[in-house]
Amino acid sequence: MPTEPAAAAAPRSSIWQAFTQPAAGTMAVFGFSSGLPFLLVAGTLAFWLKERGVVLSEITMIASAGMTYALKFLWAPLLDHWRVPGFRKLGQRRGWLLLAQLAVAAGLLAMAWLTPARLPVFIAATLIVAFFGATQDIAIDAYRIEIAPIEAQGALVATYSLGYRIGLLTAGALALIVADHHVSWPSIYVGMAACMLPPIAMTLAAREPEVLRQAPPRWLDAMRLGVVDPFIDFFRRYGFVLALLTLAFILLFKIPEQATIGGVMSPFYRDMGFSKTQIGAITKIYGVWIGIVGVFVGGAMVARWGAWRSLAVMVVLCGTSNLLYLLLMQHYGNLWMLTLVISGENLTLGMLGPPTVAFLSSLVNREHTATQYALLSSLVNLPGKVLGFFAGEIAMAVGYGGFFVITVLGIVPAVVLFALIRKRFRDGGHDVR
Repeated sequence: MPTEPAAAAAPRSSIWQAFTQPAAGTMAVFGFSSGLPFLLVAGTLAFWLKERGVVLSEITMIASAGMTYALKFLWAPLLDHWRVPGFRKLGQRRGWLLLAQLAVAAGLLAMAWLTPARLPVFIAATLIVAFFGATQDIAIDAYRIEIAPIEAQGALVATYSLGYRIGLLTAGALALIVADHHVSWPSIYVGMAACMLPPIAMTLAAREPEVLRQAPPRWLDAMRLGVVDPFIDFFRRYGFVLALLTLAFILLFKIPEQATIGGVMSPFYRDMGFSKTQIGAITKIYGVWIGIVGVFVGGAMVARWGAWRSLAVMVVLCGTSNLLYLLLMQHYGNLWMLTLVISGENLTLGMLGPPTVAFLSSLVNREHTATQYALLSSLVNLPGKVLGFFAGEIAMAVGYGGFFVITVLGIVPAVVLFALIRKRFRDGGHDVR
């Protein structure tokens, strides 16, 4: 099967039209809904666990419940080919989306009720939030792709990113600041569950994408269409060797970022002498807006240089930004240094986002958009999540500085692989701008 072009040659709507389409506001609310649970099972949760006296190695393992996001491709075919009983009237996309949002809210309430005092069942509730948070992401990605034409997708990604970062700000900065003012963690998690109400209302009010889906006549045909074809199609289009090299690059290039998203950073900031309010204000509030600036800069880079060139630059810049934390270790409790480090880390992280989305989108066959995009985006995050799972053990063994150096080493093979696949894509006549 011939490979699709990286971008469809379709007339572009004006910026005003793109950002004022009804779907843009919908995606902003869905972005908030997607960003909210992510930190509540990772970084924010780590603060709660640390205050309960849980050791660092256990904190990082429990806070790695977010690894579920890296495995979402395993059940993504269900969202493409099966309607949820009891939610069928809402349609394929909104039915799954409403189920996921209700489950996230219920899981947060369960975490608030159980507390880490009942650790085994508390962990189970955490896994429920993580699982349905990842399911929500699958549904939202598919909804975004199907609700608007290709030329309008840029605006939808931008408004989704804005909402997502506001969700991160709410679950990160707001939660930490409130906790620092003697509000109990269970009360905070009840409040976070209440924050899911506006997205639930938006799901009920939004329109279902007008996509005709043919139900395969036999169970075996359904399994082939939903599970087998999306996975073998990638190798069929690019060839076995190039497909493997591309997947290896996808697995490696975001290790530095993903390894510091889990539970290790919250104890690190505390061990560097910063209060929860300082951490929340600088890393979550200020950092979020610096990240948004980075997203728009990254989008401009893609428009000017294309996805491949932008990705090559940002893999190196974003990957090496973890070395900035070594400076912070030399300036204990220095807010100016923390601000400088967060500026560099969040700016480059935001700039990496648009080239990553554009690169992965160029690899997807639109016959299997939701499943293949879920697979590729999951693989991007998987190795870093695994490293983050063991981050506490590694940091305890080699120190925080050694851990940050280890995360950066992942970009070396990633850069080599990028050079190899770019040459092979170019030789095959693909657009590698």
